[in-house]
Amino acid sequence: MTQTHPDAHAASRLRPVAVLRLLAGRGAFRAGTQVAAAAPAAVWDGSAFGHYATALGLCGWLLLVADAPEKAALKTLARVRRTGPAVARLTVAMSAAPVAVLLAVLVPVAVTAPSSMAALCLAAGAWSACTGLLMTVSGLHRVRGRPVLDTAAFAASGGVVLAVTAATLWIGWPPQTHLLLVLAGTVAVTCGALAALPRDWLRPPSGRGRRSLLRPLARATWLLGAADLCDALCFAVVYLVLGASGRAGQSGVLYLALLPAVAVCQLVIYLLRVAQPATSRRLRGLAGRAGRARAARLLGRAGWAGAAVAVACAALLGWGLATSPPVLAGLVVVVLALFLTVMYAAYLVENTNNDVLAVTSAGAFAGLVATASLAVVVVPWSGAAGGLVALALGVPVKAHVMRRMLISRDSE
Repeated sequence: MTQTHPDAHAASRLRPVAVLRLLAGRGAFRAGTQVAAAAPAAVWDGSAFGHYATALGLCGWLLLVADAPEKAALKTLARVRRTGPAVARLTVAMSAAPVAVLLAVLVPVAVTAPSSMAALCLAAGAWSACTGLLMTVSGLHRVRGRPVLDTAAFAASGGVVLAVTAATLWIGWPPQTHLLLVLAGTVAVTCGALAALPRDWLRPPSGRGRRSLLRPLARATWLLGAADLCDALCFAVVYLVLGASGRAGQSGVLYLALLPAVAVCQLVIYLLRVAQPATSRRLRGLAGRAGRARAARLLGRAGWAGAAVAVACAALLGWGLATSPPVLAGLVVVVLALFLTVMYAAYLVENTNNDVLAVTSAGAFAGLVATASLAVVVVPWSGAAGGLVALALGVPVKAHVMRRMLISRDSE
């Protein structure tokens, strides 16, 4: 059977200089997307920017659908040697599938109704999914000892976004044209990253080898990806309630308020992904049990913090103070702190063994239900502030469910 790259396991332990280079590449991409998110407000009217923010907010979760196989691959490749290429092939196939579907739907819509809201949402969704595919491919490049390709791919993608945004500001392109051009550039960069993978990581696998690996890898991808997907859907639900309740104008306010927090979260997620192969090897056996115990302690603290936040949010909404900019900024900080704490706890749990993967997905689903329920109640009344409150209070619910399931499983 085909061997993995001989330095694949050593390559996953990156030197500090390599990590800094990776951060520079992702930083360039993040700078481009931050500018692209806010700068068009200078040339579009409130309605156009609101539609743009709604499309991005509703479709952001598709990035995690395409990127979900990366997390499973990084965990699996750290523990196998001989089946590495087969795992990589399946990872690429699962990550590319949603991109192919979205592009197939987008093309006829963009040709027949280029100025429609459907074209805008499909372009935003395809861009999100394509970026997720690029993240997966870049993760495979890191594992095989070529992190420079990760840096180059995301620096190029950030350059594409900045160039299109500059042209939009100069020419005044509408949101649909802007997103379609950003998507085209991202597709080109992603194709280049795919072409740089080893040939035995791309050729069609044998039927027998594919069947033996598909089920466990698909299960891990689903359980690991479901948690991230539910987290992203929490944000999409808030945007959906804003639109359905006639407060779509608040979508732009919420989107701009969350931009810094989203940037911080994506940086932390990336650093955790870089460290994941080493963490996966470390948290095995007894070390895994210790990792889950640490996660349970963090989740307990998040739950208690959530109770205090609930009291404070109720007071702010009751006094009508939640719409002031300082309070909005404070709510963003609260959402960020709670989210990062629970995210790190989930990271520890996910990298122990596959038997506890259902803990993070069940907790994330509970958080989604709580966020959606709260959003329906408070968003129509208080707009963007209500959305932040719903997001802030959904995270402690997720923490509570995860902690109870962890304690129950480890006490058996």
